[in-house]
Amino acid sequence: MLTVSNLTKSYQNGGSNGHIVLSVPSLILPPGIHYFRGSNGSGKTTFFRTVAGLLPFSGQILVVNKYEINRDPVAYRMRVNYAEAEPQYPSFLTPRDITGFVGKAKKAPVGQIHALAEITGVDKFWTQPTGQFSSGMLKKLSLLLALLGTPGLVLLDEPLTTLDVATAANLFDYIRQLRSEFNVSFLLTSHQDISLTGLSLTSIWQVGNGVITPTT
Repeated sequence: MLTVSNLTKSYQNGGSNGHIVLSVPSLILPPGIHYFRGSNGSGKTTFFRTVAGLLPFSGQILVVNKYEINRDPVAYRMRVNYAEAEPQYPSFLTPRDITGFVGKAKKAPVGQIHALAEITGVDKFWTQPTGQFSSGMLKKLSLLLALLGTPGLVLLDEPLTTLDVATAANLFDYIRQLRSEFNVSFLLTSHQDISLTGLSLTSIWQVGNGVITPTT
């Protein structure tokens, strides 16, 4: 489902050589639900943002053994969606505006936006500018956007943070449905008790000091 080879992510620190913050020589994830744990600053979000195509890197990232992130950027991004831990949007836009744009880009099936708005509770503030949103409302919108289209892989960075219990239950029921009926895979992180999701995990990985290792 996801194959990472010789990935190196570095940031310039004022000198000629970049500071390496993430190094993944090889990581092969089969279809399923994969949990990445680690402390703040361990590299979890950097890894997710890199896989989502938001950060430049050296190396190779392949999805469904076919689409490479740099060689096939459009096909890759149509199959990989991402919900950020702390999402931000232009303050004047509403959920209706943003989902309309992203839904068109992701070729969302007819009726999908409306259904996801109900599942996530975004329908309750559909025409309200995001500049008036609480952190919980922003989180709900980010989760809706991450589920649009027909992705094969969805990255959820801290999906439990600021999310109310009822919406979390709806979300994880829907994730189980996507997993069982459409073979959608998920990568997720959480500082909360992962058992609260009720999801059956395929693997657990530890992220720390810029490296990713499997747990026993």
